[in-house]
Amino acid sequence: MRDVYIIGVGSTRMGRHLEKSISSLTGESLQEALRDAGINKQDIQSAWFANFSWGIFSGQNSIRGQVALRPLGIDTIPIVNVENACASGSTAFHGAWKDVASGLFDASLAVGTEKLYNEDKAKSFQAIMSGVDVEQVGPQLEAFRKVANEIIPPEYSLEKGPAGGSEKSSFMDVYGGFARAHMRKYGTTQRQLAVISSKNHHHGALNPYAQYQKEMTVEEVLRDKMISWPITRPMCAPIGDGSACAIICSKDFLRKAPSARPIKVLASLLGSGTNRPLEADTEDIGCRLSRRAYDIAGIGPEDISIVEVHDASAFGELQVTEAIGLCRFGEGGLLAESGATALGGKIPVNVSGGLESRGHPIGATGLGQIHELIIQLRGEAGARQVEGARVALAENGGGAIGVEAAAMCIHIFQRVR
Repeated sequence: MRDVYIIGVGSTRMGRHLEKSISSLTGESLQEALRDAGINKQDIQSAWFANFSWGIFSGQNSIRGQVALRPLGIDTIPIVNVENACASGSTAFHGAWKDVASGLFDASLAVGTEKLYNEDKAKSFQAIMSGVDVEQVGPQLEAFRKVANEIIPPEYSLEKGPAGGSEKSSFMDVYGGFARAHMRKYGTTQRQLAVISSKNHHHGALNPYAQYQKEMTVEEVLRDKMISWPITRPMCAPIGDGSACAIICSKDFLRKAPSARPIKVLASLLGSGTNRPLEADTEDIGCRLSRRAYDIAGIGPEDISIVEVHDASAFGELQVTEAIGLCRFGEGGLLAESGATALGGKIPVNVSGGLESRGHPIGATGLGQIHELIIQLRGEAGARQVEGARVALAENGGGAIGVEAAAMCIHIFQRVR
């Protein structure tokens, strides 16, 4: 496999874009990436387009990439459409990486765009729930409701409120169940989850691309609306719209982009979950994939400077930091409380604000993570810059079957100058 480099990234601000189309949002991030790379759209030889919900909301079930990209002048080349739940954007990146690493093409585009926000929130939540086995969704949610249910304070019993519907995504009941199981096994606290959320809101306040740009203290996070105990509203990723993309190329192609600030791709992995039991921490998909990625990259977790992880809830961040080896299992809450994962800490996590603050336009999320890490490795992140960042890791999970993500991508990047 050949060496692969990222030479251009682009992103819209994540948020509510009711007045914009999929194609117009895609065009915003694409034009930024082309300017960033210093190349023309005619230089792109293949494209991978990620989207999750366009078919659900508008009936565009097929040829989404062709419909979105042709008005922007991207045609004739191979365009591959990608749907892999919340991992759609990172899966598109993996496909573009394979195009270049294999030698098939010298320059490839990965772009993810989503319009998930709808004035009927119940419709948005119903769309999100297609990321599970829909034939088994009832039994699966019921099983999660029973996980550590005995430690829920009576006033927050799941039996007292609706699961999903217009109030919330039922995925938050899943995350709540995982969090309660972790509390029972390791002594993790609700306050530790609030520390993670407060940290990410602080980071988001520094990020002009973030959907939420508002500081929140730990106490404010704890006092906010309860969604699924112990998870409060600020601990959850919002629904939203947006687009992000990356242009990658071979070493030879770099001569065509003399103004680019290339970042090397050390590893790009896509994997699927298993039917492991909940208590089998070391069999977690994030644990398995990250170890393979470290081996391929020739590094260990101690060599990582900055991380973006899939924090659809604050507990999601806690669990992934353990799975990818930033700390031992059961110590994710302690790691966050120590300040190590905050800007200025030993291993900053989700300096973009994460999904909780940057937002979660599903098809764009994985590429939004990559956008953040590339500008960090270049030293171009402004007030949220991680000093001395040289190696970065992105983890992006998608969907849920059993007790873990149905799909996941892990990418590792390195500064080369």
